[in-house]
Amino acid sequence: MKRVLLIIGGGIAAYKCLDLIRRLGERGIAVRCVMTKAAQAFVTPLAVGAVSNARVATDLLDLEGEREIGHIRLARDADLVVVAPATADLLARMAQGHADDLATAVLLATRAPVLVAPAMNPAMWSHRATRRNVALLAADSVHVIGPNAGEMAEKGEAGVGRMAEVAELVARIETLLGAGAREGGFGFLAVSDTRTARPAACSLLLAGRHVLVTSGPTHEPIDPVRYIANRSSGKQGHAIAAAAHRLGARVTLVSGPVEIADPAGVEVRHVETAREMLAAVEAALPADVAIFAAAVADWRVAAPGNGKIKKAAGAPPPALELVENPDILRAIAKRGPRRPTLVIGFAAETQDVVAQAAAKRKAKGADWIVANDVSEASGVFGADRNRVHVLTADGVEDWPDLDKSEVADALLRRAGAFLSRDTV
Repeated sequence: MKRVLLIIGGGIAAYKCLDLIRRLGERGIAVRCVMTKAAQAFVTPLAVGAVSNARVATDLLDLEGEREIGHIRLARDADLVVVAPATADLLARMAQGHADDLATAVLLATRAPVLVAPAMNPAMWSHRATRRNVALLAADSVHVIGPNAGEMAEKGEAGVGRMAEVAELVARIETLLGAGAREGGFGFLAVSDTRTARPAACSLLLAGRHVLVTSGPTHEPIDPVRYIANRSSGKQGHAIAAAAHRLGARVTLVSGPVEIADPAGVEVRHVETAREMLAAVEAALPADVAIFAAAVADWRVAAPGNGKIKKAAGAPPPALELVENPDILRAIAKRGPRRPTLVIGFAAETQDVVAQAAAKRKAKGADWIVANDVSEASGVFGADRNRVHVLTADGVEDWPDLDKSEVADALLRRAGAFLSRDTV
C-alpha cells in the first residue's frame, strides 16, 4: 500500500483536504496527516483523524510522539509528502529550510518527493517574494500543482490563487506515486518559460488523452493574391497546444497561416481556408478535448478569380458575392457519437462580451466558451497577454489579466479535472 503524508496548512482551502483524504483512501492509498497550528483554526484534528482513520500529528514537542523521534518517523515512512493548502508563509519557510514546527521539521527531514498545492490571495501569489520562493522550491525538485484562477473566499476577490481541485490533486498524486516522482518542477508559474519542455511525470494530468486545437486565422481567397481574413496571431491557440503537450496529452494542432513557430512535440496540420480547417479537424477525430481557438472567417468569396482582378480607370470596384463558411465549432459540438467529451469554443467580441458568449455557447452546443474583448482598446490581437471569461453550464468565471501561456495552462488543467470527474 502506498503511503502519503498530508501536511495541512492554514488556509480556508483546508476543508478540501477532508475530501482529498477520502478519495485517496478509496484508491487504497494510506494517508497520515500533520496539521499546522493555523490549519486547526479551519479544520479540527478530530475531523481529519476520523476521515483518515489515523492519529493526527500537530506538535513538534509532543512528548509521546517524540519519545521515538516522531517527526523523523513521519518523514521516512511516507512514499510522498503533500502540502495542501500551501500558504505563502509555509512556502517561504520551506524555501528557507526552517524547522521550527512539526510541518517544516518533517519537510526538512523527508527523503520522499514533495508536492505542494499553493493557495492564497492573488496579490500574495503574484508577489515577487512568493515567486522567488516557489522558484527555489522548484530548483530543489519540489513539485507544485496550481494554483488555479477563479473566485477567492474574500468577497469581490478573483484571480490566480485558488488551490488545485481535489480531482487534479488525486490525479497528480497517483502519477507521482506510480512514476516514483523523479522529476521536479512546477506547473502554473512556469508555463511562460517552458514552451518547448517535454512533459514531466509530475504533470501528466492529460496523459492518455487526445487534445485537438485550432489556431490562427483562415485566409479565404478573392484571387491568387488577395484574401479575406480575421486578425489573429495564433499565440493563444499555439499556447494551448503547447500546454496540452506539457500535461502529457497527444496533441493535434490545426493551424491557419501564422508567423509563429510550431509548438514542439505537437502534430501540426497547416491549412489556409475554413473548409480545409474543418476537413483537418474531422480527420483528426476522435479526441477527448477539442478547443477551437482559431479565428475562422465567417464568409468566403463564392467564385474566387483565377487571375489577379485588375482595376480599370473609371470602373467601379468588382462586386464580390460572399457565401457562408462552415461553422466548425457547431459541426463538431453537434456531431453525435464521435463528438469529443469536452468541446471548448472561443468568442472574440467587441461589446457585451459575456452576453454574446453565453448566446454563442447555447447556439453552437459547446460545453465551454472562452470569451475575450478584442476591441481596439483591449490590445489583445497579437499581444502576449489576455483577459478572458470562461462560460460553462455552471456559470461565468472572470479570469484576471494573464500571460496567454498562463491562460492556456489554467484552461488545460481545468479540462483535465473535468475529464477526471467520473473517476475521481
